[in-house]
Amino acid sequence: MPDGAAQRRPDKRSLITEAAIEIFAEKGYSAARVSDIAKKAGVADGTIYLYFKNKEDLLLNIFEEKMDELLVGLGEALSTSSDPVERIRAFARFHFRQVRENRAAAEVMQVELRLSNKFLKEYRPEKLWAYLGMFGQIVREGQAAGLFRADVDPFIGSWSFFGALDELAMQWVLSRKDRFPLEQAADQVADIFIRGLLARAGDPVTQSTTPPTRAGEEVP
Repeated sequence: MPDGAAQRRPDKRSLITEAAIEIFAEKGYSAARVSDIAKKAGVADGTIYLYFKNKEDLLLNIFEEKMDELLVGLGEALSTSSDPVERIRAFARFHFRQVRENRAAAEVMQVELRLSNKFLKEYRPEKLWAYLGMFGQIVREGQAAGLFRADVDPFIGSWSFFGALDELAMQWVLSRKDRFPLEQAADQVADIFIRGLLARAGDPVTQSTTPPTRAGEEVP
């Protein structure tokens, strides 16, 4: 039977993935070579092709794996409160905490992934849509409770909220000095959206129609 150390040793796929994140963040996706990744992971060049078709396939797999982790983590972060207002704050804080604590992965997701023509033109980022859909669900819950404006489209709200988080995360990742505090940014972004969502006296408290479901929005 394998000893405890062997059981805890990362498998080769994980070693390759983590090495690729570091190399892509350090050298950039375009300049990174498969041999660089193999050397960092401590495997032969050919071993990488046992798990991934090519460098772009490896990049897309990083996205998939990290989105799986984000979806699980966000679900846990949102489970601490049933209040839609607090859940929006928890969403923003979670998102920026991941950027701060996993800077290399954030740089790959924020910058290098956008260099993939396949990702931009052909790929269906369904896990990203699921991530955004969790914000859309918060909006619907707030609307059902009469807390949020009924005229806000959860789809538009989701992409607007994510757009703000994404752009600030990009600025933070690209900045080599004088980075702004992400904790403060999370609360400011959340407050801006919460104020825009809160229902006012005289606003309708229920939606008269249900808009069609689109990419990035889950059916409640």
